[in-house]
Formats: sequence, C-alpha cells, structure tokens
Amino acid sequence: MLSKEILSFFNRKKILITGGTGMIGRSVVESLSQVNCEIITVSLDQLDIASKNKHIVGDLTDFNFCKDITKHIDYVFHIAGIKGSVDVTIKKPASFFVPLLMFNTNVLEASRLNSVERLVYVSSIGAYEQADVFIENNKFTGEPMDRYPGWAKRMAELQIKSYGEQYNLKNYSIVRPCNVYGPGDNFDPDNAMVIPSLMYKIFHKTQDPLEIWGDGSAIRDFAYSDDIADGIIKAMYYGTNNSYVNLGSGKGYSIKELITKLKSFLNFNYIFRPEKSSGFSKRVMDISLAKKQIHYNPQVELEDGLKKTWNWFIKNSEEFKKKKNYFK
Repeated sequence: MLSKEILSFFNRKKILITGGTGMIGRSVVESLSQVNCEIITVSLDQLDIASKNKHIVGDLTDFNFCKDITKHIDYVFHIAGIKGSVDVTIKKPASFFVPLLMFNTNVLEASRLNSVERLVYVSSIGAYEQADVFIENNKFTGEPMDRYPGWAKRMAELQIKSYGEQYNLKNYSIVRPCNVYGPGDNFDPDNAMVIPSLMYKIFHKTQDPLEIWGDGSAIRDFAYSDDIADGIIKAMYYGTNNSYVNLGSGKGYSIKELITKLKSFLNFNYIFRPEKSSGFSKRVMDISLAKKQIHYNPQVELEDGLKKTWNWFIKNSEEFKKKKNYFK
C-alpha cells in the first residue's frame, strides 16, 4: 500500500514510536524499517521486537522522561495506549483514565517543546458519541461511548487543537481507529478484546462449547493492524491539519459472521448467550474522508486477517505475559 514516494519521505529521519512493541506499533516499525531511518521504540513491555532498532523501556507518565526521548526527533508516532475488555473498562476505569491522560499530555507537550517536526496521535473510535456509523466531526458535545478512555482520548485531541489555535501548529495529525486486531494483540484472558479473547479460549479450550455473549447480531468494524499502520503512516505524510480521520475496514461484520469465519479454519463448538450483554448494537467507521484526504485504502479481508493473527498467536501464545498490564 505504501508507495516509494511515501516511504522515501521517512528516509534519514529520526523517528520515535511510542507503544512500538504493541500490535499497531510493530506494524509501523516493520513498514518504516524498509527505508534508511533511525527508529526508536518506547514502551513498558519487556520485548525487543526489532533488534536493529533502538528500544527504550520507559514510563510515559514521567514528563522528564518524555522530554528526554523527544529531543532531536523529527517525527513522533504516538501510538501508546491501553486496551481492555468491556468488563475491565467498567470495573477499573481509573486504570484506563489516569495513565492515558498523563502520557498523552506528556508526549504531546514534550514534542511541542522540543520542536518535533511532525506528530501523529492515535485516538480511538471510543471517543465518539454512540451511533451506528461514525462520520468525522469536531464537536465534543455528548458523552463518549467509551466513557473514561474516550474522554482521555478527546482531551489529547483538544490539546492538539489548542496548539493549532495558540501556536499555529499545523503539523500534528490525529487518527481514530476502529476495533483493530492482528499479530501482537493483547491475548490476556482477563482483559483481551473480542478477537484475541475468542482465540485464547479456542486455543486453550477453556470452554466447550465456547460461550458468545449476546445473540450474535451486534455489528463491529474489525480492521487488520497492517492496514491501520499504513493509514497512520499516510496520516504522517499527508497530514490531517490538526483534525482527525477515521481508520477502519469500512465494513460491518456481525459477531455471528466473525464466528463463522473463525469456524472456517478452526474446529470448536460454540453457543450464543442472548441473556448476556454484547455492548452496542452497531459500531462501524465511515472511512470516506480518510480515503480522500490521506488516500487510505484497507486491503486485508477479515478471514485472511484472522488466519494471519491465529498463526502468529499459536507461536507466541505466552507473549502477553511480558507486556505491561495496567489492570493488575
């Protein structure tokens, strides 16, 4: 998806990728490693996914640390975030809210103070108010559907907006991804999202039949991590003018369809539990603006992405234990 022109834009640049050991971060690292640039990844994970690049284990809630790592950096991809299931979102909201606020504020302000040339901030679909289809707007009127992490994401977006108004900074871009899955995802059974949670249960045979909350009619937009990474890199190249664009697959899949696609290559029994909540009935991204503004064009079909994710997971089923867990 990335042209030579786009990749050459990063040649000989010094690039900082927060959350660089995470699912999306490692896809960005892999793409940018094709060119002659200096890549520095930062996280609290005890992982070194790209030995030829520099990895720093450090805490982004420390402002002095953030000022140090952003010195002499050309481009910052601020991808670091906290992912968790609906259950932990409800039970442990502060574990989301406080760290997100702190490292978003710190990374953005440190980048501004150190005159970073360009920055992309990865927000979330959860910053939107609830709707069936999400279309970009700059209104912050109603409650975000993912309440605490949604507000933290919005605050970072407003911080970027304030830079544009006060300092005339136009070099910070924002993307709002949907439900992202892929190699390197969080497969912790205590707080994983839907796809890694299902794969963990299938692999470890923790339930037979596998219990699926809801009746299977809930619709979600599932996008493969490589597609999202390409969109983030294109946002850095083309810019979003201190506003944001949606990144997703542009398609809605019911949970029943997701299970059917998993069943096409995996052997397991399942049962729907309609008395259990499955969350919002529909969450699908409109990606027309991203297609127009940054030439975003997702390529990976859901079944192919699921197979790639499964093949990675069965070889790395214990990796999640080496990742920072904000809920313990």
